[in-house]
Amino acid sequence: MYLYLILILSSFAAAFVSGAAGFGGALLLLPVVTGCVGTETAVPVLTIAQLIGNFSRMAFGWKQIQWKPAGLFCITAIPLAALGAFGFSILPKMIVTRCIGAALILLVLFKMMKKVELKAGAKTLLAGGAVTGLLSGLAGSGGPIGAAVFLTLGLPPVSYIASEATTATAMHILKTIIYSKLVSVDQYAALTGVAMGLTMIAGTFCANRVIKNIEKAKFQKYVAVLLCTVGLYMLIMGKS
Repeated sequence: MYLYLILILSSFAAAFVSGAAGFGGALLLLPVVTGCVGTETAVPVLTIAQLIGNFSRMAFGWKQIQWKPAGLFCITAIPLAALGAFGFSILPKMIVTRCIGAALILLVLFKMMKKVELKAGAKTLLAGGAVTGLLSGLAGSGGPIGAAVFLTLGLPPVSYIASEATTATAMHILKTIIYSKLVSVDQYAALTGVAMGLTMIAGTFCANRVIKNIEKAKFQKYVAVLLCTVGLYMLIMGKS
């Protein structure tokens, strides 16, 4: 019961963060889930929870989803997520995670110094989808990369959150199917993931109420700062 309480509270907090920024939930939850259910089933359980959580983010902003960029992103994200999911048990997660963290920090710093600028367009969405999908399958979370790509579109907060969540939902559906074949997930673990996901709906709802009142320019700065913070965490801790 104590472990369930920890998971429920952590799920709400993670959903609030990801619901307000478009990413970050997996980074907060994975260490907690690993400690409660074990390393072997942590990623599949978290994938189930994220599937429900991302679907709620998608549903709350349904009318503002930008389907064209989301579709372009998924063209490469979905097949690469499948490839990553098949190889997730082979490559060392620490190395992959630290590489993601370093890339995020450099991306934000270069953007601030105007040394590099991700341009909104089909090429950026396709390339970003490929990288995000592969990392999501391999390390359990490629959300920060996807967030950086969708940030280039200059969308209003709710539209940004819902559109990015649409791509995440598609990837998590596929990953759930593949993980169910690769990893033995018992009924207890599956129900744990479902319970966490349902709790994440409440966190997403609360976050959605908050971001509706944030100006677009301020929101983009907030996400950029959080991207850098997440990148530093991933670089130091080597977990995602």
